[in-house]
Amino acid sequence: MENEILHSERLLLRRWEESDAEELFKIASDPDVGPRAGWEVHRSVEESREVIRRIFSNETTWAIVCKETKLIVGCIGYFTHATSNIPIGENDCEVGYWVAKPFWNQGICTEALRLLLHHCLCVKHFKEIWADHFIGNPASARVLEKCGFRDTGLLNRCSHLLGGDKDMVRVMRLETHGKTF
Repeated sequence: MENEILHSERLLLRRWEESDAEELFKIASDPDVGPRAGWEVHRSVEESREVIRRIFSNETTWAIVCKETKLIVGCIGYFTHATSNIPIGENDCEVGYWVAKPFWNQGICTEALRLLLHHCLCVKHFKEIWADHFIGNPASARVLEKCGFRDTGLLNRCSHLLGGDKDMVRVMRLETHGKTF
C-alpha cells in the first residue's frame, strides 16, 4: 500500500494504523458524529481497531491529523466506481469525510477535502468527482459547496449506511472548470 501523506497549512492526511484505535474510539464514540456520516457509534477500542483493519486500511482512506497537536480529528477518502454509494463512471470517484465534533465549524473538513480533491484530480486523474450527504446534514453540504460541488438534483438511498434506508442523500458533483486545489 502506498504511504502517501498529504499536507496543508494546518493538516496532514496519513494512512491509518492499528495503533490509532484508542484515538479513533475517543472521537468515534460521540453519538453526534457517526450517525450524521452513516455509521454507528463505536462502542469499544477493539471495535475501532476492527474498523481500522477492515475499512480504513486501504489506499483510498486517510486519517485527518492536526499538525499542531498531532491528534487525529477525522477521516477522509474516496471510493472508486466499484465501491461507490452512487452510480458513477468507471473513471470517476466519490469522496467522503467526517470530523470529530470538537473540530466542527473550523474549516477542517474544507481544508482536508481540498487536499483530497487535488490528489484525486492531479495524481489519480479521475474524470469526475462525486459526493453525497444526508439531507439532514447541511454542514456537509456547505463543505462540498465551498469546494466547488453543485447539487445534481438527484436523491439516493444508501442502504449500507446507517439510516440510509429511510433518509435520503443528496448527490453532488464537482464543477472543475477553472478550479485549482
